[in-house]
Amino acid sequence: MKLISWNVNGIRACVKKGFLDFFQDINADIFCIQETKLQEGQIELELEGYHQYWNYAERKGYSGTAIFSKVEPQSVQYGIDMEEHDSEGRVITLEFDRFYLITVYTPNSKRDLSRLEYRLTWEDDFKNYIHKLEESKPVVVCGDLNVAHQEIDLKNHKTNVGNSGFTDEERAKMSSLLESGYIDSYRHLYPNQEDVYSWWSYMNKVRERNIGWRIDYFLVSKKMKESIHEAEVHGHILGSDHCPVGLELKL
Repeated sequence: MKLISWNVNGIRACVKKGFLDFFQDINADIFCIQETKLQEGQIELELEGYHQYWNYAERKGYSGTAIFSKVEPQSVQYGIDMEEHDSEGRVITLEFDRFYLITVYTPNSKRDLSRLEYRLTWEDDFKNYIHKLEESKPVVVCGDLNVAHQEIDLKNHKTNVGNSGFTDEERAKMSSLLESGYIDSYRHLYPNQEDVYSWWSYMNKVRERNIGWRIDYFLVSKKMKESIHEAEVHGHILGSDHCPVGLELKL
């Protein structure tokens, strides 16, 4: 089973920059996107053979997630069933026969860290949410988690210590999530691979010089460890400030 996750930073803009070409070429069984930045009715994607699920933020042009799946899920849930978190369209959960799949766009703590406290609360509540699901079947989480977990996951780690996405608090929450029963699929297969990133600033020639961060992930329940076949970061794919990341499961 082939899964793809991509923060498209505005699906309407990304469609104009080759989204559909990549979508067709990769031929994923399940394709998840984050930061759709639109409301219902603002785009119609003709994706033959896929069921479409969209979660929109109440605020226009902000956040939002979607999943396109060849396999019709047994159930669908939007949000994590907590009113204080669910207005921004950040989570969709699909239940399949063998596992739950969650796409998530984790809140950014902002450059001035003004949203860090909220972000940390979110982390705890999101972890509790997936642990409840885990009681019935394994969980796969994908999306923009807005954190570079280890020093190897960003180019300039020394100068970014304490910055949004690389604070001790955010990294600790990621460690706690993994330690509670999940695997960073890419690092599981490629623990020492350097210079692999999924997000680059739009600043001058940053992407060309590969000065990036790896903040987009597929996290897999340890119960499914043996199913992890391949994990990929498609850094050559343009259209967003993020690139797609992929996971292949042998079920």
